[in-house]
Amino acid sequence: MPSSSAATVKTASSPLGQILVDGSGRTLYLFKADTGTTSNCNGSCTQAWPPQTTTGQPSSSGVTASLVGTTTRSDHSTQVTYHGHPLYYFAEDTKPGDTHGQGINAFGASWYAVSPSGDPVTSAASASASASASTKSGGGY
Repeated sequence: MPSSSAATVKTASSPLGQILVDGSGRTLYLFKADTGTTSNCNGSCTQAWPPQTTTGQPSSSGVTASLVGTTTRSDHSTQVTYHGHPLYYFAEDTKPGDTHGQGINAFGASWYAVSPSGDPVTSAASASASASASTKSGGGY
């Protein structure tokens, strides 16, 4: 990911419903341990949950532009925020559309994909996984 350009926040359809992604379609997460726009993911946490950083004002597409902002991290980099939540990637999401970080409890709190309203997506993960598994078996008209 180029770190020398402005980040993008947009929406995409996923098994979790509509979620926030970056310009290349990678899922963005929030960390329930964060307080306001202050990130509580530092050090080894950022190896598993890299912050979405930007140079300049992030751009947006399909989201409420006024909810997109930035915060300064303890390492002085600029992290993208949405509805007051710092945004992160999950290191094990290797391609656009991956949501492997959804619902993980790590580094003291849970991690969730972010809905276009800025709220954590907390309910769809296991329900949609079991729903898609059960719809594979047939079920015609």
